[in-house]
Amino acid sequence: MDKQSYLLIDESVLPEIYRKVVRANELLENGGASSTAEAARLAGISRSVYYKYKNAVFPYVRREAGGLFTVQALLLDKPGVLVELLTVFYRANANILTINQNIPVKGKAFVTVSARSDRMRGDADTLLRELLEVPGVLKVESILG
Repeated sequence: MDKQSYLLIDESVLPEIYRKVVRANELLENGGASSTAEAARLAGISRSVYYKYKNAVFPYVRREAGGLFTVQALLLDKPGVLVELLTVFYRANANILTINQNIPVKGKAFVTVSARSDRMRGDADTLLRELLEVPGVLKVESILG
């Protein structure tokens, strides 16, 4: 499996479709839309375009703006793994803002957790090491912040 990599690109040079996908995600997160179909319609895109990019396009949040960070983890599809992962965030006093878990494929699922770190005990590297120690967590990486 190839290692994922990320780019930080000024949104003004990207096709408008990416901004619309981010807008649809925002509508779903803040209650501005009650369904994926409604969010896509309000953002001005088709549902198929939304589904194609929804897990690949994210707004960038600067670390100085409230101490936000996002972690992506690959989990085994076993009961309790996600709860144990979230418990590590709780113990570190990291305030979880969003959780997005994909449907498991071949016994594994990606989960993305965004949290506020301004009151967190310890640093992000320590948190990442502790997350990797959770039984059933196969991979962890910080993708923002």
